[in-house]
Amino acid sequence: MHVHEAVTSRRSIRSFLPDPVPPEAIRRVLSLAMRAPSGGNLQPWQIDVMAGEPLAALKAEMQHNLRTGVQETPAYDVYPPALASPWRDRRFQVGEAMYARLGIPREDKAARRRWFAHNYAFFGAPMALFCSIDRGMGPPQWSDCGMFLQTVMLLLREEGLDSCPQECWAHYPDTVSRALQLPPERMLFTGMSIGWADTSHPVNALVTDRAPIEEIVRFSGV
Repeated sequence: MHVHEAVTSRRSIRSFLPDPVPPEAIRRVLSLAMRAPSGGNLQPWQIDVMAGEPLAALKAEMQHNLRTGVQETPAYDVYPPALASPWRDRRFQVGEAMYARLGIPREDKAARRRWFAHNYAFFGAPMALFCSIDRGMGPPQWSDCGMFLQTVMLLLREEGLDSCPQECWAHYPDTVSRALQLPPERMLFTGMSIGWADTSHPVNALVTDRAPIEEIVRFSGV
């Protein structure tokens, strides 16, 4: 697979088949992803991979949390509190496109909440990955984690696997930290669903728009 094929075929998959991910595949992906760049070669990412019984236990605890209304103090704001245009518009558009695929109208708030809850079951994926980072690290090291995670997702495509990065887990840092037995000095950054895409599910036909290069890039002397 060429790099551009991995980039263009990577999507946030929101319905997975139950087929397990071969352990040797995820070990291969993570070993290669360690070559991702980081400032000063700090390699600040800390990764936990879950499958089988541990993953099932976390899913069950999250079902209990959602059913009983448990809420936790978020690890951070996933989006800025006052998100302005064009970023607010892009977020709105992708949400409406997804719910249109699912046939859930805007006024059916309960159905939208039920669908969002699938995040906390990893959309049926048989494997989950969590990235955490030392609390003493700053924004540059967080960007290093992003480069590592992007590398993981592209390498998963080379294996024929799919993924969905999920910052929504930042809303349940206590539950995840207990499940992973994270030390106090480490904070949760994000989760990720990993598995085989269910190509028959309509949500996975969603291809999100990207802004044209003219809107994002400025050239000088090129």
